[in-house]
Amino acid sequence: MPRVKRGTKRRAKRKKILDRASGYFLTKSKLYRAAKEAVDRGLKFAYSGRKQKKRQYRSIWIVRIGAAAKLHGLSYSRLISGLKKAGVELDRKILADIAVKDPAGFGNLAQQAKNALGA
Repeated sequence: MPRVKRGTKRRAKRKKILDRASGYFLTKSKLYRAAKEAVDRGLKFAYSGRKQKKRQYRSIWIVRIGAAAKLHGLSYSRLISGLKKAGVELDRKILADIAVKDPAGFGNLAQQAKNALGA
């Protein structure tokens, strides 16, 4: 079995970790072992954060739609139910955008929901 010293590969791998850890506090940005632990931890939080961001946006949209629905005498759940019965296929992102930027258009949607509910 030939002897392998791994000089350039090892250096490249360590350099990559230390580059990612630049800006971390004290030894976490300078020593490889501490930097590797900090970078791995950071990547774990980054992964879960990308999932949480989607949840947070959805909850913001729901709050905005609910607030706009209240102005038209509907609860959020009644509005969504009415829109489904009326055959309006807008997702929550678009509904929230309409609620913020075009209140008159949202009023039309709320009226459609009311008519579909028979209220």
